[in-house]
Amino acid sequence: MGTQAPADHTYDRQSSVEEKLEKQKAIDEWLPITSSRNAKWWYSTFHNVTAMVGAGVLGLPYAMAELGWGPGVAVMVLSWIITLYTLWQMVEMHEMVPGKRFDRYHELGQYAFGEKLGLYIVVPQQLIVEVGVNIVYMVTGGQSLKKFHDTVCPSCKPLKTTYFIMIFSSVHFVLSHLPNFNSIAGVSLAAAVMSLSYSTIAWAASLNKGVQSDVQYGYAAKSAPGTVFNFFAALGDVAFAYAGHNVVLEIQATIPSTPEKPSKGPMWRGVIVAYIIVALCYFPVALIGYWVFGNSVADNILLSLEKPAWLIAMANMFVVIHVIGSYQIYAMPVFDMIETALVKKLHFKPTRTLRFVTRNIYVAFTMFVGITFPFFSGLLSFFGGFAFAPTTYFLPCIMWLAIYKPRRFSLSWWTNWICIVIGVLLMIVAPIGGLRLIIIKAKTYKFYS
Repeated sequence: MGTQAPADHTYDRQSSVEEKLEKQKAIDEWLPITSSRNAKWWYSTFHNVTAMVGAGVLGLPYAMAELGWGPGVAVMVLSWIITLYTLWQMVEMHEMVPGKRFDRYHELGQYAFGEKLGLYIVVPQQLIVEVGVNIVYMVTGGQSLKKFHDTVCPSCKPLKTTYFIMIFSSVHFVLSHLPNFNSIAGVSLAAAVMSLSYSTIAWAASLNKGVQSDVQYGYAAKSAPGTVFNFFAALGDVAFAYAGHNVVLEIQATIPSTPEKPSKGPMWRGVIVAYIIVALCYFPVALIGYWVFGNSVADNILLSLEKPAWLIAMANMFVVIHVIGSYQIYAMPVFDMIETALVKKLHFKPTRTLRFVTRNIYVAFTMFVGITFPFFSGLLSFFGGFAFAPTTYFLPCIMWLAIYKPRRFSLSWWTNWICIVIGVLLMIVAPIGGLRLIIIKAKTYKFYS
């Protein structure tokens, strides 16, 4: 009899391990990011366009006005190249360990920096970016709806922006319950088309308006410190415009992958197309907008173009539709984090009710913060510098150096270090400019006015 016991033990242990794996698999199939892996390469195109071409594009002429022609063009082009390079790194690193996929930014961080440290480095930044974007988009959505209302019906009684933010958020109380990335593909496609549309409206209407008679291309600020601070803030605006990296791995996680056909092939093809579209949106808007209005351009170019009314109303509606899609794309990884924590750490049952409650609370939270602090452009530079610069410009490079360890002074080594230095400088100077803008606006601001 005595010889039987150990065998039973091993059998028990095996079955408990199998049970654990089964449970793990069931949880993964329920979580939003790992639940469906049948995306096509063009999904990655429109997810990336939606994530990247934010409402930031409408602020680019204003950023150009604060940077000036030379530095402005240089910063735009450099940002395009650096972020494309760091995006390529992320796509490559997604499956660099055979048989494993890093489906989330923080999983890659943990692999590069260690279990604990990786979480502490990546998760706070990723959350600041994603929650920050969601809050800013609540405000943008509300403001664009208000502009649409005021343009279509100038004689109506004006409503507070607060109410429009509430109207905008009502859509998200519904859409947030779509389970995963592939289920929001339709929303995302609509958003990507809209972003091209309103960018085109912005630059075409500016061209049509023609260069203004009293146009000036100097810096608008009267004092030297003002000029410098504005320059810093504009750097943050540009950083904010190129920020799709926080959701790249999560988008790539939805693409099927086999050892013969890894997901990086279709993903990279999607990214290239997305980046061409991004350039078509960004460069004409920034350059033509600045060329036409000079340094008097508003921080949202649609404000400078008052006429024709129907076109501006249409553009604002497009912005609303696009921001709806963008909000969902940035919210999905946050939902994933919250749900992972609840199910894996706190051992909640993965149910519909859990999802319903957590997602509604999150949407309500972003709405509340958006209503409370709607100083839009200052928030952009502040968040842009503080969290976008690291996750977009230099975290991928640091991970690359930590994992691949390229030879010192080789091309790869130099490229990464240059990106890191530029990114760190951005991270330091942009929030300074943004904070100053927030302080100036906050002086005259009344809560819930």
